[in-house]
Amino acid sequence: MKKIVLIAVLTLAAAFGANAQQYKVITSVESIVPNGLGRSRIINALEDKDYREFTSVQTEDDNTRNKSDRDEIRVKNFEETKLLNFYNIGGIRFQNIAANDAMITSMINDMISNGWELAFVVSGVESEGGKGDGQGIFITRYIFRK
Repeated sequence: MKKIVLIAVLTLAAAFGANAQQYKVITSVESIVPNGLGRSRIINALEDKDYREFTSVQTEDDNTRNKSDRDEIRVKNFEETKLLNFYNIGGIRFQNIAANDAMITSMINDMISNGWELAFVVSGVESEGGKGDGQGIFITRYIFRK
């Protein structure tokens, strides 16, 4: 009977340990600036940050801010993989989009081969805001877990 209880406890402990998950976010930024003037990259932070170190609580009575310097928040160790811009002087370049897809697929396959699972993909766009703006990016966050 003691052996059964011990095995049950160990199995339960192993199950709880298996549920612990780790997440990793990798971001692609693809330029939608006309004439190929923008920069497109895959960004992968190589260091961790604890958000709690840079978090303050705001109340109605106390409006103090966390005194952390922004330089402490910045990640200085990261990978930057070049991608091609969506546009060049001739307009939209479908060949560039296909090349970026190949690069992003390679990155995803590498993460999966290293034990990560692609859990979520979130994207957004900031496009040109009218005549003379000339700004825009397409950003995608790939959220992996293991």
